[in-house]
Amino acid sequence: MDDTQPATGTLRLERAGAIAYLIADNQPRMNALNSAMWKALPDLVAQAERDEDVRVIVLRGAGERAFSAGADISEFETARSGDAAAQYDALNDGAFLALSHCGKPTISMIHGFCLGGGLALALCTDIRLADEQSQFAIPAAKLGIGYNARWVRPLLAAVPPARAKEMLFTGRRFKAAQALQMGLINDIAPAAELEARTVALADEIAANAPLTIRAAKLTIDELTRHPERPDQDALDAAVQDCFESEDYAEGRRAFLEKRKPQFQGR
Repeated sequence: MDDTQPATGTLRLERAGAIAYLIADNQPRMNALNSAMWKALPDLVAQAERDEDVRVIVLRGAGERAFSAGADISEFETARSGDAAAQYDALNDGAFLALSHCGKPTISMIHGFCLGGGLALALCTDIRLADEQSQFAIPAAKLGIGYNARWVRPLLAAVPPARAKEMLFTGRRFKAAQALQMGLINDIAPAAELEARTVALADEIAANAPLTIRAAKLTIDELTRHPERPDQDALDAAVQDCFESEDYAEGRRAFLEKRKPQFQGR
């Protein structure tokens, strides 16, 4: 990347049927995220959550070269040094929390480079699909950056501690097959098939009962984050909402009538 270029790049939301695409578009910098993009992410996630027609959120990069090369290094001299560093970290935290606490299912469609903050974002989504050319790394140790403990938690939810240490200690890039073996990603697809495979997965999820998926996601996240003291009342309430829903009645009718159910999320 040419670090002399002025900061550019946008984060945008596009909808196609039941899928909302959250797209990082900063192609001259391999879709690196600048401050404005980090700041925009929570509001865009909230928009997708409010849209009743959206069942699945897919995070992707524009173009074919990269999912995201991470934070825009050209901003580090001013935005990530001295007193400004804490403010920049707060932007990162807001973005990570928005994705990781999103009530709707989220998928990362990873093509090419998935590095640093880009990988951290992908780790905040529920499912990660990658193409065969994808590469993964957290190069903080090569830049002298202290890697915030809040960002290590999603990494540890995906890979064993020894692998997390290997990634953070070395800053090494890992290829798709290694990432799959480690648990960083769920599956690999040929580059030409990645989008179709992602859409097929999103459509499969979108066809199911939204309240059931929300309850399952809440349960898994709560048991993972707070294994010793999960909020059992909240988990029980989410399950009860399913049994009291119109969708449960529709699911029963559809089964008896031997047809596909038409779930409404209520």
